[in-house]
Amino acid sequence: MRLTEYPDRDLLFVDLAYRLASDLEDALLSNDRVTLAVPGGSTPGPMFDQLSAADLDWSRVDVLLTDERRVPADHERSNERLLRERLLVNRASAATFFRTVPDENKTIDRLNAALAARLPINVLVLGMGSDMHTASLFPGSPDLPGALAADAAPLMMVDASEGLEPRIALTGPVLASAISTHLLIAGSDKLTALNRAAELPPIDAPVSLVLKDAEIHWAP
Repeated sequence: MRLTEYPDRDLLFVDLAYRLASDLEDALLSNDRVTLAVPGGSTPGPMFDQLSAADLDWSRVDVLLTDERRVPADHERSNERLLRERLLVNRASAATFFRTVPDENKTIDRLNAALAARLPINVLVLGMGSDMHTASLFPGSPDLPGALAADAAPLMMVDASEGLEPRIALTGPVLASAISTHLLIAGSDKLTALNRAAELPPIDAPVSLVLKDAEIHWAP
């Protein structure tokens, strides 16, 4: 685990976008296509604004979400909606978005087969909750053991806590096998949770699954 601390969030977003662009550029040198997986939620929005302007061959980049609510793409709580407004614009509009939510045309099995051809993830960005969850893998969830299993499919439908919408999430093996992993967190509560997670197994702190090889980006 490598922790980079920033004096404020604005600097964090700018620097992280630069780091991600550099990682993608390196990956494109040795791959015909590369895969970028990013979190939803409001926190990474400013970073997406910066990254969308990066001078890359975005036409060779597949973008997907680490987790998504099972809602229509234009729903106010859709993470895809945020991506289309903040990341898949400017130069990054040339990227290909891989939608992970099953529908009447794409079953979970078909999505898993299509995603398997895009693995391993070249560049992975994750967030973390104060409960040490990441990518909708929640501690205490009955779905967690299956999502962490070595033979788990790349995508898994999981229930969210507190009666929120069910979700589709990348599973443990996919997250752990990413080539370059960055974790974005902000606030003192998240730093406290991070330090606690570093001492716990993934079944108790799912984010610990990636901490060994991840670079952590934190600001107050």
